[in-house]
Amino acid sequence: MSSSTAPPPITRLLPAPSGPVDLAEHYAYPAGLDRPWLRANMVASADGGAWGPSGRSRDLSGPADRAVLGVLRGLADVVLAGAGTARTEGYRPVRPREVWAGLRAGRAATPPIAVVTRSMDLDPGLLADAPDDARTIVFTTESAPAERRRAAAEHADVVVVGADSVDPASVLAALAERGLHRVLTEGGPHLLGALVAADVLDELCLTLSPTLVGPHAARVVAGTGPATARGLRLASLAESDGSLFMRYTRP
Repeated sequence: MSSSTAPPPITRLLPAPSGPVDLAEHYAYPAGLDRPWLRANMVASADGGAWGPSGRSRDLSGPADRAVLGVLRGLADVVLAGAGTARTEGYRPVRPREVWAGLRAGRAATPPIAVVTRSMDLDPGLLADAPDDARTIVFTTESAPAERRRAAAEHADVVVVGADSVDPASVLAALAERGLHRVLTEGGPHLLGALVAADVLDELCLTLSPTLVGPHAARVVAGTGPATARGLRLASLAESDGSLFMRYTRP
């Protein structure tokens, strides 16, 4: 990549200031995992919005944030997303990148997409275009349309994890059965709200964009569940071109 298109360097501020960080080292998962570690990666505006004028999070994402997203996907065993986010953001199977060669040694060239849906309203390309070693995983419910479930099962792994709603703990258990312990969720806000309510989130990577979007956008956590207060520990803080990159973990 030429210097004219390279993202600006990301500099660590906490726990100790340093020069440009090695993103793969900075965001490495804990070693020796024997159960799923659920990491969320979200971007928010300075006034707390989860998306910009187009209704998509990419309105808030700059080159450095996209570089972080790329490394987080390269490190992950699986990328978990809600169906609404998959439709809005135009999700497709993850494409391999040359820079991931060292990150994915001994694993498939790309992480599979796992999508949570009750309606089974999914883009056919998300299912049919996935490689054989990274088939899309669809988590759905018993009440989902049976015909759509059968059609999706022709190209993807369809897993029923609830009667009328998807149970987050069952999702993680199903991923663990497949040996997928390094779990990256990219939301959206309603899926993240369900994961927070179920108390299964281990880590939150939050990019704070130097942007104001006004009152129309939801927060990065949304939904109708009861309010919760869960303490987090600030594991690291970095900065690039006005964006802040915060990484929080369970205390």
